Amino acid sequence: MNGKLLVSIIALFIMVLTSFATDGFTYNLVGSNSVETAYGVKEKREGTRMVKKRTVSASSFTQMIDKEEADLMLEQYPKVRVVATGYTAGYESTGKDPSHPSYGITYSGVKVRRDEYSTIAADLRVFPLGTVLYIPGYGYGVVADKGGAIRGNKIDLYFHTKQDVFKQWGKKSLEVYVVHRGEGKVTEVMMNMLNEKGIAAMAQPVN
Repeated sequence: MNGKLLVSIIALFIMVLTSFATDGFTYNLVGSNSVETAYGVKEKREGTRMVKKRTVSASSFTQMIDKEEADLMLEQYPKVRVVATGYTAGYESTGKDPSHPSYGITYSGVKVRRDEYSTIAADLRVFPLGTVLYIPGYGYGVVADKGGAIRGNKIDLYFHTKQDVFKQWGKKSLEVYVVHRGEGKVTEVMMNMLNEKGIAAMAQPVN
């Protein structure tokens, strides 16, 4: 076996091994602006900085954006300062136990859920049913409920348990983004579509 063939075989063997890296990322380091995509993550070398990008739904297509770009996208929406607390479907929040026929059912009629787009409660005079807010540290919330203590710029975020409320949230004053202003209605179909396809298909900046 000549030397060139041996070197080629060794190089191929190394390439195969490195292509199965345990972290799921591969890198093409040839050139300062080379791009390699692996497991849905696009990484671009800009000088000595590696920028990691994730896939998000946008309109009728999929964009590759990083956190800075996501922040810029949110900045197009109006911000409102609110006091945000947490609630559950349990007796401590709703006065209902699991045997109650409307346990876990919001004022809008949809079931409570903690998902990419979760159900939240608000003063419907401020945020009508169907309004979608982006709450930093919580995610997207869809106004589907109301409450006797929810008045003015106050919102209540749904969590599975009261332990989750205390551990993950508590009570915070913060600015939220009004991504979509609702029209007074929320349905299970709407919630499912939001969680399957994202907000971009239905939400526009609110003036």
